[in-house]
Amino acid sequence: MDTIQIIGLGAGGTEGLTIKAYEALGSNIPSFARTVRHPVIKELNKKTANETNKNIQIRCFDCFFEKYDTFDEVYEKITDNLVELAKKYGKINYCTAGSPYYGDIITKKLINEYKNEINIIIIDGISFLDKCIKLSGFSDYKSIKVLDCLEADEFSFDINSLNIVTQVYDIEMASQLKLKLMEIYPDNAPVLKIDVLENLVKKAPIFMLDTEKNYEFSTYFCILPIEISKNTVYNVANLCRIVNRLRGLDGCPWDIKQTHKSIRQNVIEEAYEVVDAIDNENVDNLVEELGDLLFQVVFHGEIGSEDGYFNLSDIVTNVCKKMYSRHPHVFGDIKAANAEEALESWEMSKQKEKNLSTYTDNLKDVPKALSPLSRSYKIQKRAAEVGFDWHNANGAILKIKEELFEFLEEYEKNDSVKMEEEFGDLLFALVNFARFLKINPDIALNKTINKFIKRFEYIETHSKKDLRQMTLEEMDELWEESKFQ
Repeated sequence: MDTIQIIGLGAGGTEGLTIKAYEALGSNIPSFARTVRHPVIKELNKKTANETNKNIQIRCFDCFFEKYDTFDEVYEKITDNLVELAKKYGKINYCTAGSPYYGDIITKKLINEYKNEINIIIIDGISFLDKCIKLSGFSDYKSIKVLDCLEADEFSFDINSLNIVTQVYDIEMASQLKLKLMEIYPDNAPVLKIDVLENLVKKAPIFMLDTEKNYEFSTYFCILPIEISKNTVYNVANLCRIVNRLRGLDGCPWDIKQTHKSIRQNVIEEAYEVVDAIDNENVDNLVEELGDLLFQVVFHGEIGSEDGYFNLSDIVTNVCKKMYSRHPHVFGDIKAANAEEALESWEMSKQKEKNLSTYTDNLKDVPKALSPLSRSYKIQKRAAEVGFDWHNANGAILKIKEELFEFLEEYEKNDSVKMEEEFGDLLFALVNFARFLKINPDIALNKTINKFIKRFEYIETHSKKDLRQMTLEEMDELWEESKFQ
C-alpha cells in the first residue's frame, strides 16, 4: 500500500523538530508542504541552497492558493495531489505546521477519506495550540474550546470557556470573525491576537480585531472567558445553572416546590405575552418575553432531570431530530418550490413520524390543551386538507347564519342545555369563517379584549363621577368618544 508520512514541523525553527521528524526529512523520500511560510522550511531550503544538506528538499503548494478561489477547493486539490504523488513515488512526506493532530484540514481529509487506500504514518511535533496557550499566559480556565476560523460560527463559542480560534489567515477572515463574536460578546471584550511563530501577543477589544495587521496561518485569537460575576451577556448554559441553583438545597423555596403540573399554566401565559409583544411591535419587550418563555422550557427540563425521565439535552435533541425529519425538502432529496409545497412536505413527514393511520387520527392529534378557538381552527384546517370544506367563504357565511338562527330558537325556548350546544356550533362556524380569511381567532379576540379595556379606561378617566353612579347612556356616550382617540 502506498504511504504518506505526515510530519509535524512544530511551532518554531529547526531546533523544535523532533529527531524522528528530522530523520524522516533526510531519508531521500520526496517531501511536500502546504506552504513555504514556515521557519523550518525556510531554514532547510536555505541549507539546501548552500549545499550543506542536499538530502532535504521540500516542495510547496503555495501556487494552489493563487490558482483556486476558496480554501475548501485549495485543500481538496492539495489532498488529491498528495494521493497521486504517493501513488507515483510509493512513499512521500507531507509536512504540516505544528502538530498534524491539531487544525490541519489536509491531514483530516487524508485520514477520513483515504485511510483504506493510503497507509498513513504520523510523526508528531509541538502543536501551535500548545504554544498558543503558553503565550496567552492564561491559566485560570475551567475549559478550552478550539475552533477553526473557517468553520466557526456564532453558535460555536462558549462565553464561559477560553475560546481559541486557529489560523486567522487575513484581515477579511478577522473581520468576519469580529462580526460573529459581536453577536454574543460585549463589543469591548478583550481578545489576544497571538502570532505563534513570531512569539507576538497583542491584546485588543473585539471591535478592533480587523484594524490589526500582519495576519498569517500562524495567527491565533484567544477570546477570554467572561467572569460570571461581571457578566453582561449569558448563554443557555448559564440559565441552566441558574435554574439548577434555584431548585437546589439552598435555592428558592417556591421554585423547589414546583412540578410540571403546577407551572403548566405559566407556559401558556408566557406564550401569550410573547404574542402581545409581537402585536405591539415592542422589540425590547419581545426579547424579555421570549426569555421568560425560554425559562419555562429550561425549568421543565430541570424538573425532568431531577425525576430522571429527561433533561434539556433530550428536549433539544428531540426538536433537532424533528426539524431534520420534517424538512426533507431542506435536508433530504424532496423538492419544495414554494411555501405551500413546503407545508405539505411538513405535514406528510409529521403523519409518517406519528404513525397517524387515519384522517380522524390526524384530527385527534391536535392538542387538547390548546385554547378552544385555536383547537377548532386547527381541526377544521386538517379536515379541509382532505376536501371536507366549503368551496369558498360564502358557504361559511351561510353556516354562521344557520347556526345563529338555531341558537336564537333555543334562546326563545329558554333551554340552557341546547343553548350551550348551539352557541358552541355558532362559535365553531365563526372560527371556520375566520380560517377562510386567514384570521387567527385567538389573536383577533385578544385584540378586541385589549381594545375593550382601553375604551373602558377612557370612560373611567373622562367621567366626572364614579362609574357606579353613571347611567348606561352616559357610559355609552364616552365609549363612542373613545373610538376617535
